[in-house]
Amino acid sequence: MTQWILDQELTYCGQAVRYRTFGEGPPVVLIHGTPFSSFVWHRIAPHLARDRKVHVYDLLGYGQSERRDGQDVSLGVQNGLLAALLDHWQLDAPDVIAHDFGGATALRAHLIDGCDYASLTLIDPVAVAPWGSPFVRHVREHAAAFEGLPAYIHEAVVNAYIRGSIARTIAAHELAPYVSPWLGEVGQPAFYRQIAQMDQRYTDEIEARYPQVRCRTQILWGENDQWIPIERGRHLAGVIPDARFEPVPNAGHLVQEDAPEAVVAAVLRWIG
Repeated sequence: MTQWILDQELTYCGQAVRYRTFGEGPPVVLIHGTPFSSFVWHRIAPHLARDRKVHVYDLLGYGQSERRDGQDVSLGVQNGLLAALLDHWQLDAPDVIAHDFGGATALRAHLIDGCDYASLTLIDPVAVAPWGSPFVRHVREHAAAFEGLPAYIHEAVVNAYIRGSIARTIAAHELAPYVSPWLGEVGQPAFYRQIAQMDQRYTDEIEARYPQVRCRTQILWGENDQWIPIERGRHLAGVIPDARFEPVPNAGHLVQEDAPEAVVAAVLRWIG
């Protein structure tokens, strides 16, 4: 898949959300995290689409979805968007695969909005407090100042930040699709907007309810995740009923880039 184009659109609360569906078979929904977009699935989705109908989308305020001043892009709005998309796609209980903030989004939609899943695969999810790196905490306190950075410094910051999520050495042309949505007059303020709205209260709101998860759940975690310690994943697996935990060797936070074959294998075993 040489290009990653989301060719369909849903209007949610007056804002454009871009998505794509492809493949044939039982449905699977892929949810990305921050500071990424649905492009994180570009190595995963084509394999799943051989036997499944794949649904991908960009969270509100991310990637190809609408990004604008004054927008609420917090975890507090993303679960409602997911519920609306599942309704739009007429999916009653799809298999769901979710990474980082997408994990929190899937859990919130399940526990707050009553969305049902046939199964849930969480990949290095934001789910257990505390979370938020020193960089994130600093930007949250000074978001307006960061929005005004010269473009070349901002680009260097985003490059360094995203590289920190990947354990392997990644070439500039491979990193570019992750960085480019956050550049320019629209992308730069959008990048700091989503960081400014990161708030642990949205996971605090549901953390005590993880024993109420109603679907088969597996948790994949990069052993070299520098953003969220793997111990958080083991703790999460201990509180979700009968959850399966699988460490992924030689992988950082963005397991989809470090070990896509491990993700595909684990998912196909789980949903197959």
